[in-house]
Amino acid sequence: MSKLFGDTFIKPHPRREFLKFGGSALATSAMALPKVYAKPLKAPETLVKILYDSLDEKQRKVICFDWNYMDKKRGLLRIRIENNWKITNPTIDSKFYTADQKALVREIFLGMTNPDWHKGWDQQLKDDIGGFGKRQSIAIFGKPGTNQFEFVLASRHMTLRCDGNSAEHVAFGGPILYAHEGERVYEKAHHPNNVFWHQALAANKLYDMFDGKQREKALVLKGMPSEEMVGFRGPRGEFHGIGVEGFSADQKTHLQSVLKLLLDPFRKSDQDEVVRCLKSQGGLDACNLAFYKEGDLGDDGIYDNWRLEGPSFIWYFRGAPHVHVWVNVADTHQVELNAYQNSVGV
Repeated sequence: MSKLFGDTFIKPHPRREFLKFGGSALATSAMALPKVYAKPLKAPETLVKILYDSLDEKQRKVICFDWNYMDKKRGLLRIRIENNWKITNPTIDSKFYTADQKALVREIFLGMTNPDWHKGWDQQLKDDIGGFGKRQSIAIFGKPGTNQFEFVLASRHMTLRCDGNSAEHVAFGGPILYAHEGERVYEKAHHPNNVFWHQALAANKLYDMFDGKQREKALVLKGMPSEEMVGFRGPRGEFHGIGVEGFSADQKTHLQSVLKLLLDPFRKSDQDEVVRCLKSQGGLDACNLAFYKEGDLGDDGIYDNWRLEGPSFIWYFRGAPHVHVWVNVADTHQVELNAYQNSVGV
């Protein structure tokens, strides 16, 4: 762990009393944003099982699916990602769910993410969909409590997963998306109030550390990939940009700090899984880093679009017209990918 990130992590926010699961204690709706945050007392996988057991047959027919369910329009639904979608029709805040179930979904979400980031996630949700539960949907694949199940949370600018390591080889349970429209669809060059823009600024500081030849290799003038291109190229793939292996010691140290920022919004177990997958395919030294001239908002040389990619590692930051980040990480490039996967909406 220390070889990739260093040993220092931000201390968590003050803890709060969490809901006791069972009976009427969950009756208070979790749709209102809490003022303070803490890690839920139960693992999100445990909460998914509690949620699943609380569903009646009518609810299960709508939001529960077989592990390898194929949607006629969207393909293998479990690993689908889009910019702007609902994986199932009922919104979390609708009458389809009971107050207890809504509270459980909220707690699952809090458990899937870093407590230090709950305020930031809620800001993104407030700006982009009106708050947690609004225009958001969930689906459950397989049977929670067994060796193979996955919970998927999907909405505009968010696709996150919780699988209890059911999905073999992959981190996060499969490809994920996080994004934010800070103030407007077409953000200003400095992305005011965007909760994820600091990740791009940190990456651009690395570009500033490059010498002339390194900058020439790292900057791609044309041919920026489309957002849905998160399939793995494997160890023999041709990657854009400059190889990390040739970085100086201080440049590698800075890239490690960038990686830490990328992982920071997510729970510790997912961070660790990404580290394991990355090590298995050669670590950061097996990756390339590319900055794209296309879409440089304000033409200011602070590149809004950049991509860190290895044989089975993709972290694709698209900052134009606002921030979208597409992520796909595994310990092998030979994993299933949704052939219907694409970018929809903003």
